[in-house]
Amino acid sequence: MKKIAVFILFTIVFYSCKQEISKTSDDATTALSTAKNLSFKVNKIDSTNFPDGLKYEGIIKNAVRWKDKSGDNIVITTETGHYINPKFKHESEDSSDAELFAYHYIISGNKANQTWKVYDYISDCPVEIAAYFVKNTFNITDLNKNGIAEVWLMYKTTCHGDVSPLQMKVIMYEGKEKYAMRGENKVLLETSEGKEKYIGGEYTFDGNFQKGPKVFKEFALNLWNKNIMQKWGDDQ
Repeated sequence: MKKIAVFILFTIVFYSCKQEISKTSDDATTALSTAKNLSFKVNKIDSTNFPDGLKYEGIIKNAVRWKDKSGDNIVITTETGHYINPKFKHESEDSSDAELFAYHYIISGNKANQTWKVYDYISDCPVEIAAYFVKNTFNITDLNKNGIAEVWLMYKTTCHGDVSPLQMKVIMYEGKEKYAMRGENKVLLETSEGKEKYIGGEYTFDGNFQKGPKVFKEFALNLWNKNIMQKWGDDQ
């Protein structure tokens, strides 16, 4: 009964939010920190500006539009927060789920054609759960100056009942090409004998980052290092 009640409550709130005008969150006001260096203009938008065929799940965190050599682009990032999703199997009445999404569309004749989608989630979690984009890390860049935007996403996921590290990812798209940096954040466990003890912080670059332009890898690493330490309550 508890699961049913929670699901009904979320469904009412979730669809009520989607029926209203979906404004971008406060994250969007500071997210495009490098946009001023672009040869094209990136504009923040909301659901009133969405063309036909543009669909999304979750609550909007960022929504932007720009034109570059690849065309007329829209990117949206969304989160669900924690709730009970009936598509997942649940072993406990106390379990919940959390999902995040990012969508890229090319707009043609006021119709949206999806070119890529990022989806990640935590399901059936009976303890602390999170799946969220890290504040102020969403960026649109053109680091290699080829007139095609790079879209930067950074997010964390976890299901734990302790202070262990969270899974952390940096995902970047240039056109349809995906780059990924994966690992975990760093956590200070304790101070013993005047020395700080940390766990976590490891990461790996995928093949595209390894063989791609050096400036991409440098930007990703800088983003990682700025957000490697867990600051409880600051990200969401």
